[in-house]
Amino acid sequence: MEQLDTRRNLRREHRNHLLPSLPEHDLDDTPYISSPTRNIFFPVQPPAVCYAYEKPRHRPMNSMDSSDIENDSSSAAPRYEGEDCRPTSKKELLGFYSYSAGAEIVVIAAVSSFMPIALEELARGRGFLQTDRATPCSAFHSTASFTPSNTNGSLRPRMMSPPAKGAQCLVPFLGTEINTASFAMYTFSISVLVQALVVITMSGAADHGAHRKRLLLSFAVIGAVALMLFLPIDSSVYVLGALWAIIANVCLGASFVLLNAYLPLLVRWHPSVQKPSFNLTESVHSDNGGLESRDEDVSDPSAGLLPGTTGKTASSFPAAPSAELVLSTRISSYGIGFGYLAALVVLIFSILIVRATGESNFSLRLVLFFVGCWWVLFTIPAAYCLRPRPGPPIEAANKGISLDPEPQKQSWLSYLTYSWKNLGKTIVRARRLKDVLLFLAAWFMVSDAIATVSGTAILFAKTTLNMKPAALILINIITTTCGVCGAFSWNRVSRALGLTPTRTILACVILFELIPLYGLLGFIPAVRRWGVGGLQQPWEMYPLGAVYGFVLGGLSSYCRSLFGELIPEGSEAAFYALYAVTDKGSSVFGPAIVGAITDATGEIRPAFWFLAALIAVPIIPFSFLDVDRGKREAAALAKEFAGEL
Repeated sequence: MEQLDTRRNLRREHRNHLLPSLPEHDLDDTPYISSPTRNIFFPVQPPAVCYAYEKPRHRPMNSMDSSDIENDSSSAAPRYEGEDCRPTSKKELLGFYSYSAGAEIVVIAAVSSFMPIALEELARGRGFLQTDRATPCSAFHSTASFTPSNTNGSLRPRMMSPPAKGAQCLVPFLGTEINTASFAMYTFSISVLVQALVVITMSGAADHGAHRKRLLLSFAVIGAVALMLFLPIDSSVYVLGALWAIIANVCLGASFVLLNAYLPLLVRWHPSVQKPSFNLTESVHSDNGGLESRDEDVSDPSAGLLPGTTGKTASSFPAAPSAELVLSTRISSYGIGFGYLAALVVLIFSILIVRATGESNFSLRLVLFFVGCWWVLFTIPAAYCLRPRPGPPIEAANKGISLDPEPQKQSWLSYLTYSWKNLGKTIVRARRLKDVLLFLAAWFMVSDAIATVSGTAILFAKTTLNMKPAALILINIITTTCGVCGAFSWNRVSRALGLTPTRTILACVILFELIPLYGLLGFIPAVRRWGVGGLQQPWEMYPLGAVYGFVLGGLSSYCRSLFGELIPEGSEAAFYALYAVTDKGSSVFGPAIVGAITDATGEIRPAFWFLAALIAVPIIPFSFLDVDRGKREAAALAKEFAGEL
């Protein structure tokens, strides 16, 4: 009878999404308070080991035997000291979405839009025409507008045909002369290189210990301040603008690595996928210990994000997407979608700012200042709502490093050295994960194409199609609106068409390929004579922007969540650091190659050949990706990680 009452209580907790109950002897001597807003009881003093589950006197996992796990199957025991085993709350998801809304606009409104234009315009103020290398570019292009003046000095008429090569603007840079558009592309390449080094260095502190949240907030504040510092500079110190751009982009990429490392943890501890919750009802009717076998996976520290994975397949047909993968994709899609919605609001405000300030270079820098303020504003809810979610201690900590202030300084050095050592180990171990290698090889090129197409398109629209700032903002509004639709609708599209996550990514890549192919139509003589098609008219940028946004909404959410299913548990930040190095590190090459092509040919259009190849090649590795096989390999490698500790 007592056992039946216990099971009823467990089912009631499952229906109300309560925290799993503590053992009965723990409830007698622990002071609890009731939340006035929800029917949940909290311990007055949070436990020191596993929050809301374990008391300080509770034995660690390595001292528990199988009977302990069976008798306490309703709770999630900590696998290492300091692990936060509390279920993912709505408040924590709110913090995740809030930071996505704050940082995603930096990608869309700053890095992909206003930053390259502002850098090009700052360099143009110090540049000279390619024809005589003496006439200032400001005499050809007004600093108050992006369109060249006509014969009577009016700024309204704009050229519909691309300017001649002789009209290209050059600027001295590092002892040579480069195109002002190339200056923006080279700056981005340098920032990505520095970003990769920073991401590698801090990955150990993100993956181990309680520094993940602290680093996230620090990078957010520093990056936002760098954007705000664009406001007081002008063309006389255009190199300083490149410095601020590098700092902002480095901090943005590092913060996204830390945010992405939260995703598998939010999914793993979500109440809807917790194993005890899933099997409470099933355990009442079980006569053969089914619950015991399932709980064994929960207690195993090497269990992956997708529990229940074994080395054998029950069927020769591919398994349906797991509940964890569905939830991960949904959280990731919502994060991207909310970010796009926030970016849409910022872009609308940006139009008002640009119009009110006369579409000058100052208006661009004012928009960057506004974006920095927005980044800080939406970091505040993340600081309040996100939990630190400490990771397992690093190897040095396991050897006895204390928490005294002086030894703790030494532990930071251990974190830094551990990061580089761990990257080498991660690369070696990743070589044993076939599907991780396939994914990273494909993502290396796709992510490079995403970043390069964005910067190339915006500079092409400015320098070749001579579009004004308001028109450029409209392109981004269309792109962002379609990105929101893509982030929220690709999941439904894939279900309606019966597409797996991998096939959905392939569909996005194929649509993405249409963008450079359309630009290449401009090389066909018949199309050139027609004067329309192949990106010869400014209005053609708008439908291509819609395609880009819709594709990016699907790629961003599906790729991030899919990679989270392929990595071993306990190494989220390390593998996401490798993901970021592949993601952002690849962008060192794309913009630099486009910049070199622009310097060599005097125009940007020939770079579309490179972009078309860059997007087409990843279709091959994506086609050979097997998610189920990847999850099995990750689970096996996670067990090996646990055996090495």
